[in-house]
Amino acid sequence: MPDVFTKAKRSLVMSRIRSRGNKDTELALIRVFRAEGITGWRRHQRIRCNGQRLTSNGERSKLSVGRWKSSLSVRPDFVFPRLKLAVFVDGCFWHGCPKHGTRPKQNRKFWDAKIARNRDRDRSVNRELRKLGWRVVRIWEHDLAKCGDRCSRRIQAVLSASA
Repeated sequence: MPDVFTKAKRSLVMSRIRSRGNKDTELALIRVFRAEGITGWRRHQRIRCNGQRLTSNGERSKLSVGRWKSSLSVRPDFVFPRLKLAVFVDGCFWHGCPKHGTRPKQNRKFWDAKIARNRDRDRSVNRELRKLGWRVVRIWEHDLAKCGDRCSRRIQAVLSASA
């Protein structure tokens, strides 16, 4: 079935989809945080490796070019900086949810590759943040929509374990 929009209109529609401030993901979690009295979080705060790179044996080293460079720079949806906790809210479509992730019929090869890259990047970011001593919590969009209280209990358990 061909697209119902022209190429220009489809481009306009897709350009309006934002990665931040989504009411079903980020804004819903903010409502949960406020309702449960969870404090200490920041939105989209960049996490860097303080200009250092971790070597394979866990020691910090200087890059061969003679200056410090960050090996990781990521902006989780929510960060609890004092407790070194990063919270990501993953959309079911964009991150390939096994329960609710749909695959478009048009241009399937492109979308399969795109979602696979997103999932690979998610795994890589999780691994690198954990190497730096951060804890990572990932919440699916559908979990947040159905039972925000379960998500809040999960986050509170991580927060209380670190306090």
